[in-house]
Amino acid sequence: MTLTGKVAVVTGGSRGIGLAIARALGARGAQVAITATSDATLRAAVAELGGGGAAVLPIRADVRRHAEMEEAIGQVVRRFGGLDILVNNAGIGLFRAVADMSVDDWQTIIDTNVSGVFYCCRVALPHLRARGGGWIINISSLASKNPFPEAAAYCASKAALNAFSEALMQEVRYDGIRVAYIMPGSVRTEFAARRPGSDDWRLSPDDVAQVVVDLVAHPSRSLPSAVEIRPSQPPRKG
Repeated sequence: MTLTGKVAVVTGGSRGIGLAIARALGARGAQVAITATSDATLRAAVAELGGGGAAVLPIRADVRRHAEMEEAIGQVVRRFGGLDILVNNAGIGLFRAVADMSVDDWQTIIDTNVSGVFYCCRVALPHLRARGGGWIINISSLASKNPFPEAAAYCASKAALNAFSEALMQEVRYDGIRVAYIMPGSVRTEFAARRPGSDDWRLSPDDVAQVVVDLVAHPSRSLPSAVEIRPSQPPRKG
C-alpha cells in the first residue's frame, strides 16, 4: 500500500502511540503533520522521523484549545494542499479514586480525550469533504468497555469517545469519510509505566500503528468501524 500524495495529521504525535502512527504513515509515503504541546518532544520526534521539516511537519498545539487546532490544521492544509487522514491520538489519563479527584483533573481528562477530538473533527471535516473523503481514526481504549477502579474519569472519557465515533461515522459516511476507533489494551508507553513488573507482554505502539495503516488500506466499499487489539498472552491470573 502506498499513501503517496496523502496528507495526515496525528495529534499527540511526538511520542508513544502517536509517534509510531506518524512513522508508519510516513513510511508509506504520506505527508504527516504531528501536534503536541511540548517543543522538546516535537524536536525529538522530527529528528527520529528523519523529516527535516519536509516529510513531517511539527506543530505546537493543544487539542483542548479549539482555536489552536483550527490554526494547526489550517497550517497543514496551506503547507500540503489538503487533508486526507486525521488520527485523534492525543489523550491523558489521571488515575485517582473519584473521592480524591479534583474538578480540574476531571475537566482536563474530558477536555483532552473528548472535547479535543470534537474540536479536531469539527475543523477537519470541511477539508476532508473538499478532498472527496478520507479517514478519521480515533484512538480509544479497552478501558472504555472494561472499567477499573481509580480510572472512572479515564474510562468514562473513552466510552464517550466510542459513542462520539459511532455517531460521527453515521453522519459522514455518505461524504466518503470513514470513521473508525481503535481500542488497544495494555501498551508499552508511559501510561503503563505506573504498573509494576515486566512489560514484555504488552502491545507495542507499532502494533497499534499497524492497525491504523491496515484500516487506511481497506477498499472504499468496506468500513471496519471499531477495532479491539489486546496482548496475545497477558500474565495468567491467579
